[in-house]
Amino acid sequence: MRLKNICLVFACVAGLSACTDKMDYHEYTNYNKDYVFSDFGRTAGFVNNIYSWLDSDMPSLTSLASACDEAEMALTYSSVLDFTNGNRTALYTTSYFGYYTPIRACNYFLKETKNLDFYDLRFTQDYQEQMKRFNRYQYEVRLLRAYYYFLLVRAYGDVPFTTEVLTEEEANSLGRTSADEVFDFIISECDAVASELPVSYYGLEDAAGGVSNPETGRVNRGTALALKARAALYRASKLFNKSGDKQLWKEAALANQEVIDYCAMNDITLGKYTDLWGTDNYKAGEVIFARRLGDINSPEYYNFPIGMENGQSGNCPTQTLVDAYEMKNGGEPDPRNPYEGRDPRFKMTIACNGDEWPNTNPFPLETYIGGRNGAPISYATPTGYYLKKYLDGTIDISSGEGTGGKRHSWITFRLGEFYLNYAEALYQYIGSPEQVTDEFFLTARDAVNKIRTRSDVNMPLLPKGLSGAEFWERYKRERMVELAFEGHRFWDVRRWKEGGFTSISRMEITKTGDNIFSYKKTTKSLVWDDKMYLFPIPDSEIRLNPNLTQNPGW
Repeated sequence: MRLKNICLVFACVAGLSACTDKMDYHEYTNYNKDYVFSDFGRTAGFVNNIYSWLDSDMPSLTSLASACDEAEMALTYSSVLDFTNGNRTALYTTSYFGYYTPIRACNYFLKETKNLDFYDLRFTQDYQEQMKRFNRYQYEVRLLRAYYYFLLVRAYGDVPFTTEVLTEEEANSLGRTSADEVFDFIISECDAVASELPVSYYGLEDAAGGVSNPETGRVNRGTALALKARAALYRASKLFNKSGDKQLWKEAALANQEVIDYCAMNDITLGKYTDLWGTDNYKAGEVIFARRLGDINSPEYYNFPIGMENGQSGNCPTQTLVDAYEMKNGGEPDPRNPYEGRDPRFKMTIACNGDEWPNTNPFPLETYIGGRNGAPISYATPTGYYLKKYLDGTIDISSGEGTGGKRHSWITFRLGEFYLNYAEALYQYIGSPEQVTDEFFLTARDAVNKIRTRSDVNMPLLPKGLSGAEFWERYKRERMVELAFEGHRFWDVRRWKEGGFTSISRMEITKTGDNIFSYKKTTKSLVWDDKMYLFPIPDSEIRLNPNLTQNPGW
């Protein structure tokens, strides 16, 4: 079992500076713990490598957006299609092992560095500053471990759990700990470390009274509060809250309210929706924590339209998603011009026929049948749309004029999510979108309206007088729109247990004259089985460990 596997190396030069704005990971080879933990730099490198396992769902060949109803993968050889065609089996192992490796590293670090004081380095000039940083690492590592356990419990439910460094024999005899106990651990760890972490790494004083270099990209107090709030929401949801315990919804509402309060106190505010992607998206006003992925252009290669040199289509937004964008006037779309007058987030997120996208494309998009970017060209969009969100339209991927990569960052936690989480939890607790108790400051409807009135969106407010059922449907629609392609939809439908993805809608566009098109919705069936609410425990682990049971149906 991978709980036993760790390289004692994980060491690298700690390169966190205002110039690079990211962590650098440079591994050494085959050094033991006495070497790694005898130097501040190597110890920092070990911790930095734990960060390198953080997840992202940047649009790629395996994006979960195309494993649900947000998008359809145009490249028919992508393994992500196995989520929707019935070919997913217990032979898939990547995410399971990918999170136990850093958990093992966290356990190892916390064990081997306990009471470490770097006594031999006490006369170095920056000893006090380095010790402050080192003493903070234990809280960072505990929070990272809690986050990796969240990723596991979210996908698998009950999972093997340990905070110890295990032998191979011990690892291969470990049973599954209940999801409820794992959630308790995650939330308690967040409570324990939050106050020990800084609000920001900018402006921290060094031992001499000066300001140290800001270490960006590290977990902070807001990250701890955000993880607690998201974990509390999942624990209260139907997949994990089988008895429908209202107290869990109350706790989730309070935890998410605490994030909103924290943001208000620390000038973390909703800004423009389009600030959430681009080279400086990690600086967006509502970002609580973002993972830096460096200068890359793979999202653009995978997702720019067919018909452009090197464009591969990738994750093509569905008509199902398009239909979630309301008309700004509250009416129905014009069937002859179905894209005008929609929620502004539609055009920010999705590229449709006639759009000038990306900037490096010399021609407007032609997604209609027979068009430059449409069927029957191999791997052209099957849905009638291409993706904009999280892509940099200024990147040139052509062979001769390519611009190379630009900075991309994956936003793990942002304020907008927590207004929505709060609205959901409070509604599920109270049963009304209009009521609050003395412990809460916003109604569920008002929280959703905070999102709808961000500066570059300005959608009409959800009206008063919605029934509970009407609010719940509007809420789910709002969540699908606001958080599109941010790694939520795939998991939301699972935790709600409202049925899986049985079909998606596409738009078939036909050119009937000069700038005249007809639009026809079509449906593609998807394969769903209720066993897919949870991932299967890898078959290889079941065979090794007699105490490890499989999830139902797998």
